[in-house]
Amino acid sequence: MRRGIYPGSFDPMTKGHLDLIERASKLVDHLIVAVLINPNKTNGLLSIPERMAILKEATMHLPNVEIDYFSGLLVEYAILKEAQVIIRGLRSISDFDMEQNMAQINKQLNSELETLFLITAPEYACISSSSVRELVRFKGDYDWMVPEVALKTIKNIKVEG
Repeated sequence: MRRGIYPGSFDPMTKGHLDLIERASKLVDHLIVAVLINPNKTNGLLSIPERMAILKEATMHLPNVEIDYFSGLLVEYAILKEAQVIIRGLRSISDFDMEQNMAQINKQLNSELETLFLITAPEYACISSSSVRELVRFKGDYDWMVPEVALKTIKNIKVEG
């Protein structure tokens, strides 16, 4: 069974994330969407349980998708989950530069683990979680950037500007 991991902070999940999850789910037998608990990012918009709940609801139509979380090294998590592939999305050349570096480091740490890059669909190329967070904080229009399930959760949180 070919297992893939699509890791990220998903704070919050965007329509671009959902598009990549749907496309990646067709490339592997089992796709784990893994929320990274990043100790360097403590001022998130959503809690880990909120992120996971949004991801679960948004991917209910994909029977081979599992939602999980992890901290630490992705390669260690991949070994634990018996995954062979890491899925990463690319919006721009700057994404590629950073992701290529991480893929090469991961390959050094685990030669059996492959990284697969998916190019973001053009309509989602300008969307990022950090852009959504900024629009939320400054009360801008972000509705078009996130799936409906994320919108419901975000609209109910109190954000200090």
